Amino acid sequence: MPRPILCTIHPGALRHNLERVRRAVRESRVWAVVKANAYGHGIERVYDALRGADGFALLDLAEAERVRALGWRGPILLLEGVFEPRDLELCSRLALWHAVHCDEQIDWLAAHKTQQPHRVFLKMNSGMNRLGFAPARMRAAWTRLAALPQVEEVSLMMHFSDADGPRGIDAAMAAFDEATRELPGERSLANSAAVLRHAEATRADWVRPGIVLYGGSPDHPEHDAAHWQLQPTMTLATRLIGVQALDAGDTVGYGSRFTAEAPMRIGVAAAGYADGYPRHAPTGTPVLVNGVRTRVVGRVSMDMLAVDLDPVPGAALGSEVVLWGRSAGTGAVLPIDEVAQPCGTIGYELMCAVAPRVPFSVEDNGG
Repeated sequence: MPRPILCTIHPGALRHNLERVRRAVRESRVWAVVKANAYGHGIERVYDALRGADGFALLDLAEAERVRALGWRGPILLLEGVFEPRDLELCSRLALWHAVHCDEQIDWLAAHKTQQPHRVFLKMNSGMNRLGFAPARMRAAWTRLAALPQVEEVSLMMHFSDADGPRGIDAAMAAFDEATRELPGERSLANSAAVLRHAEATRADWVRPGIVLYGGSPDHPEHDAAHWQLQPTMTLATRLIGVQALDAGDTVGYGSRFTAEAPMRIGVAAAGYADGYPRHAPTGTPVLVNGVRTRVVGRVSMDMLAVDLDPVPGAALGSEVVLWGRSAGTGAVLPIDEVAQPCGTIGYELMCAVAPRVPFSVEDNGG
């Protein structure tokens, strides 16, 4: 039989989370962000559940081709724009919309020969200092773009650096409003955190939810997924392939990082860092065994990890181990954010890091 680890995608949860976004943003149109292969879920696996969005937003041309191949005829937005001039040829052929965040991209458009003018999203740097024009340069960039015959329409966008925290959105919103005052064009402002925390203040023509669609809380640990009425869309689960009885003083794993203080049972689960589970997960990282919350103990190995079975006396060889997501046996949920936090990372990274050797399935009941 195949090794028992499996990553399951839940289409019903994806639909639920998309509807949760729609309730928050009301009349705004929704980009379903499917960059990084739909946050590790697989574009093809999430497409049917997310096709109720108004458009798909992503990073690279190969992902855009995949969305078009699935039959999508609506808008597709390249969030970072094109990376070299010849990318514009595929934008023309696939009718892609694309961000413009630097002078070089405007130069490439001006030299591009096309029969089909492009829809572009002019991006402002609102304080993140990654991509985008400084506020003082937005009007000049807009004027250049609007004058090009290669451009059909100029929309405006920005990205919040602190929508998930105490600094909030006020400074970024003020800078954007001042820089774009009286400029025509649709606006796209809100990421997941802004959708949930600042929906009214950031309401615009388009919103760009990412992690919220996949059941992760953008402001964990201040708020968890249940607070935002989100459902987990990915379950990484495996089974116990061994059980050991320890005496007080026995150690577990490489480096003997865990020492039993009293007699106890541990289970050995078929999952490790070669599957994408973080090697630096410390003792105490939560896990579900037969739907009961317990903990990882000792250092995670390439192919195995150890879990404390004392809270689960009935656990035995073959028992279900949920590393994050929902237990098939009991329905109990282990939010991915709660696994990521003790590992010093975020749920986004864990989703994206599931290794290619892990088989995937899509729940066929839509639940």
